[in-house]
Amino acid sequence: MSEIIVMLLIGLISWYLWEKSHRKTHAMLGGIDENRTFPHTKTWTLYHNEFSLCSKKTRVCLEELGIDYESHLIDLIETGAYENISRRFLEVNPSGLVPVLLHEGHPIYESHQQISYAAAHSGDAPLLVPEDIDAKQTMDYWVHKSSLIGDDPFVAMRETAGNAVPGLTLPIFAGMIAHIPVHRIFEGLLFHRIKQRAMFFLLLKLRGLAKVAQMKPLLKLINQSRDAMSTHMDELEFRLAQSEGKWIVGSQFTLADVGMMAIFDRLREGDWLDLFLTDERPNICSYWRELQLRPSYQNGVTNFSHPLVARATKKIQALKLSNPAFRSALLDDVTL
Repeated sequence: MSEIIVMLLIGLISWYLWEKSHRKTHAMLGGIDENRTFPHTKTWTLYHNEFSLCSKKTRVCLEELGIDYESHLIDLIETGAYENISRRFLEVNPSGLVPVLLHEGHPIYESHQQISYAAAHSGDAPLLVPEDIDAKQTMDYWVHKSSLIGDDPFVAMRETAGNAVPGLTLPIFAGMIAHIPVHRIFEGLLFHRIKQRAMFFLLLKLRGLAKVAQMKPLLKLINQSRDAMSTHMDELEFRLAQSEGKWIVGSQFTLADVGMMAIFDRLREGDWLDLFLTDERPNICSYWRELQLRPSYQNGVTNFSHPLVARATKKIQALKLSNPAFRSALLDDVTL
């Protein structure tokens, strides 16, 4: 019996070492990599995920530009499996992150780089970048403001709204991961570049959505993210009040609005909109209504809704109604 156990251990270790050697992962610089070329059937190819915040942004941009693209949906653990750290996908992006945009087979990394590149190479498509220098500077500021930067988003949550979003997504993660088998999460512990993410999802799986508000470290992150987002929303309200049109840079819909559309939709998924869209922010309320009327919102966001996300949103809403302590932990003491 002991010999069988030893043989099994040797087999498992050998399998792990072989898999590890074929799943090489490391951070990637943003922008286009012209030294790498992947098979493609169209000029543009997008590797993306339905739930991914950055994937939403890139899809919306491509829709606004009228760019036809070859679509490859990649599962994240939240939507079912760690396909993003599979051998196949790591060849496309060794960092294991989505989205990845290909132009003529060349990969472009980081969504804020992807949307800028697509706008600059979209041919006769409608422009998403203003010609006026001052207007472009304003756009660039808000593109940065809506970007998710770095491996640890919580470090810069007060710098960008994009980095304030992950903390507000924690309850959704807990609701979604409840439907994912534990053994799939363990794959991340073995092969994900950032082990803390897999450990975090395992913790949410074991504790459940209702316990999120009882876990002080997680609740602290949620509260900090909530307050940071409130500050970003105040700044956006001021910007929209100064704008000479309904968009961030006036009458022209730009890349700045593309990024904010993704931010607002994530707030919708997490049932945070009632907190941030208040009478004190009338311009933001109008802005969100206008964003939802864009065909790109329907085609780039709504059409890619994921059932696990919808289920998690309903769970959060129901728990807020049935559990006052849960609601209070998430919403009290917000700085408006």
